[in-house]
Order: sequence, then structure tokens, then C-alpha cells
Amino acid sequence: MPQSVDRALDLLDAVAGAAGPVTAKALARRTGCGLSTVYELLGALTARGHVVRTAGGYTLGYRVPALHRAFQRQMRMDDEVHGLLLSARRAMGADTYFSTYRDGGIAVLAGTSASVPATGGFSVGQDSDGHATAHGKMLLSALPRAARLRYLAGTGMRAITPRTITSPELLDRELRRVRREGVAVEIEECAPGVACVAVPVPSTGGGPMTAVSAALPLEDFHRHRRELTGTLRHVAAEAGKLAARQCAGGPPAH
Repeated sequence: MPQSVDRALDLLDAVAGAAGPVTAKALARRTGCGLSTVYELLGALTARGHVVRTAGGYTLGYRVPALHRAFQRQMRMDDEVHGLLLSARRAMGADTYFSTYRDGGIAVLAGTSASVPATGGFSVGQDSDGHATAHGKMLLSALPRAARLRYLAGTGMRAITPRTITSPELLDRELRRVRREGVAVEIEECAPGVACVAVPVPSTGGGPMTAVSAALPLEDFHRHRRELTGTLRHVAAEAGKLAARQCAGGPPAH
């Protein structure tokens, strides 16, 4: 990758990772670039709408949401999938998510949660802790072992909580159970006091692997685990039908 492109992407990542507007000088320190180079690259990013200059510094620009919508469109995400997640959240009282494995990575494509999720919630975007999440386990369980090991080697298996599985051998054992039962569960592996459940979305053939999941407080999980899994299976089946229609070029359901 040309150095200027690499540095521009580093700047965009740094702006995205900041809690608020960030100055060019701060970006230069964070990325290790010279200030003149930072200003030059920020000028190009600003011109294309990827960042915006404000009185307090630089923030993400108005082009970013459009890129995300394009990403969702290419991943066959649309309002119908969001509607399925929202209906499931209302039915279960649990935060719900739609995730995928593609090109060696796991990502959360969409989610519905309260404004202040009781579970802490997942952020839409790349998930580098697939070993510790229910949706990650579900997606990893469908991979050939070599691909799974490549993913784990790239992300590591950090201990997020005392219950996080950090051994590849123990994770292999867990993923065999997931394949056998068709459901993945994690209990306090990703966040204390929280449990998650995930099921696969039926494949349309040739498309990326996807899964739907729900996260909720541990106490609620123990009371409603069976109903929760049943609802998720229904959502996954409907999402699979939607993907099949889209692959066939058919109209959306009404």
C-alpha cells in the first residue's frame, strides 16, 4: 500500500477512535506523522467528506454514513433486517444483533438496543473477540479448522473476564458442541452479568456466513433461555428467506 494512503487511513482511524473533535497536532502525535503531512492528508479527506473540520478539531464527515449504508447494501442488509431485529428485541426484551464472517474477519452489521443497554451492548463494526461472543462462536464453528486458527492467530484470545475461554483446545471443544446443537451460548465470557445466545442464518449459497444473536442480563437469560432461542431461530429463518429473495432478485416481502 502506498505510504500516503496508509497514513491517510491511519488518520481516519484516529479520528474515528477519538471521543470528540481532535486537533491536527494531536493526530500527528497519535499517528507519528509530520504535522505538514497531517494537514495535507486531512485536506484531502475533508475535500472528499470523510472528515470535517470544526472549531474544536476534526471529526468524521458526512460521507462516512453513506459508506456504511453501501457496506450494508453489499452485505444484503436493509430495513427489513433491522425490522426483524427490532421485533425480536420487543418480543424478548433483549438487545439483538446481526453478524457476519467475511474475508477472515467477524463483524456486527446491525443491532438494536436500548439507548443505555443493560448488557453493555456491542458496537456495529469489526469484532476482534469472536472467541468470547456467542455470535463469534457460531460463525467460527462453521469455518474449516485452518481458517479458524488463522482468525484466532490474528486476533488473539484475550481474557475479557475470568470466564473467557483462552485455550484453542477448549474453544475447539466448545465449537464442536455449537455445531452439534446449532446454537451458541456464552455466559459472562464477554461481560460480567451478561449472557448471549446466537443461531445461524440459513445460507443462501455463496453468500457470507451470518448469525443473529441476543444479549441480556444473566438473571433474565436463566428464566427465558428456551423462549429466547426459539425466537432467535424464527428471526434467523426469516432473515434467511429475505437473503434468498434478494439473491434471486425478487421483490421484498410485504
